[in-house]
Amino acid sequence: MKRFLTGMLCAGILTSQPAVIYAAETSATPEAGHSETYSQASDIDSVKGWPTGPNIEGQSAVLMDAVTDTILYSKNAKDKLYPASITKIMTALLACEYLDMNDTITMSQEAAYGIEAGSSSIYAETGEVFTVEQALMALMLESANEMALALAEKTSGSVKKFVELMNQRAAQLGCKNTHFNNPNGLPDETHYTTAGDMMKIAKAAWYNPRFRKFVTTQVYEIPPTNKQSETRYLLNHHKMMPGQSYAYDGVLGGKTGYTDAAGSTLVTYAKRGNSILIAVVLNSTNGAFPDTTSLLDYGFDNFEKVDLNIDTDPVPAVFLPCEKHLLKDWNNLCSFYYMRHVYVTVPTGTDVSQLVKKQKLLNNSVGPKRIKSKYYLDGHMVGYGMQYEKEILSDFLLNASF
Repeated sequence: MKRFLTGMLCAGILTSQPAVIYAAETSATPEAGHSETYSQASDIDSVKGWPTGPNIEGQSAVLMDAVTDTILYSKNAKDKLYPASITKIMTALLACEYLDMNDTITMSQEAAYGIEAGSSSIYAETGEVFTVEQALMALMLESANEMALALAEKTSGSVKKFVELMNQRAAQLGCKNTHFNNPNGLPDETHYTTAGDMMKIAKAAWYNPRFRKFVTTQVYEIPPTNKQSETRYLLNHHKMMPGQSYAYDGVLGGKTGYTDAAGSTLVTYAKRGNSILIAVVLNSTNGAFPDTTSLLDYGFDNFEKVDLNIDTDPVPAVFLPCEKHLLKDWNNLCSFYYMRHVYVTVPTGTDVSQLVKKQKLLNNSVGPKRIKSKYYLDGHMVGYGMQYEKEILSDFLLNASF
């Protein structure tokens, strides 16, 4: 039996929850008034010197520093769960990557009326014309489901082809436990993600400047169109933004989601000082806002981002095994340079000189080679640096005397 959603945060009409939900089982006895996984410890609590993570209602969650890629908190990060409307982060990212913001979209019959009554919508009509920017604002602020369909058609020609693109992009980002089946978050057994995979998508989206505009805007107006004589006023429904009921100092924006099957889902971007944190929560309650508040408090109160002040030293040729013989006249050294400062995110007060460094050569078929240096605290990655070859090997050969 279909259960209809009301409220502007919903992702769309739901079918009854499937028998298989891809969730990890738990044997813990739930605390009174809390979810079954409330008392479950963070997977990272076992790291020596790591602050104990908070208890949260959400079944699955990840907190990450967006600059160093350090996972600060992780709970059931590989559980396959319904994302609901945070699916639209991927939809928006692809639209930002493929479309001109000033281009126009004419609503098709399928897009305008391809959603069920009661789902999130700005009530666009067949033949109504919007700019891509307006469509994206409606998608991200009001979670408008018809705009997800319209943007999909505009990007790929059809919703089906757009869904294929969504899955291709997810795979490119390293998402191994995600499969999309629509651009708006309507749940079925073939539309799922994990908190870990959603974090990869959320980070990639954040580093797209166009996307940041849509995810951080609080209020937006769509002026009268060829079908609508009145201005539409759009409001971002992320309640942790300034002036809203769960307002949190430093929150920049994010995306909400809810369906009966998915529970509350939430992606949040926040910045304090030199730290930018991303929080992903799946299958929670109360909009996942209390959970996210606890996670951000934990992240900002217990960790610091430290500049390692790495010197630009030549890299031993041991990292270039196939080219050792070409580097003999260069004292077996090859200059690789850091393009930016190397930061790590560690528990406040950590002696960073004790971190373990591991390096790996990354081949690049179209440019200089790179060496990625990762830094670990008790086996947990807390940051990385990327070094780029100053000159490609052919330059060394041209200048070498044999």
